[in-house]
Amino acid sequence: MNTTITNLTPHALNIHDCDDNVITVAPSGTVARVRTVREDAGRIGTIVVHQTFFLEVQDLPEPREGVVYVVSALVRAAVPLREDVLSPGELVRNEAGQPVGCRGLTR
Repeated sequence: MNTTITNLTPHALNIHDCDDNVITVAPSGTVARVRTVREDAGRIGTIVVHQTFFLEVQDLPEPREGVVYVVSALVRAAVPLREDVLSPGELVRNEAGQPVGCRGLTR
């Protein structure tokens, strides 16, 4: 059976496979996110310190047979039992140090 990769990030993914071919997966138009709430937690001098609370995952579809969803590492960590939810693997950087892709995907 073929697997469909659905990109739930806001940018195209350039995934380097084990033969160093690059597979580009365009964004789907939906971005899965973890809803966050920030509260003022004090000050260090004039610097505001916030405390961030991570809440529910938003815009992550229900599991579908033959489909994997690529999301941010934060979203993936929020749903550890979902084997269909992956995030980009190790970053591939260009000569200037900018990320240009990833090596595989991470479960």
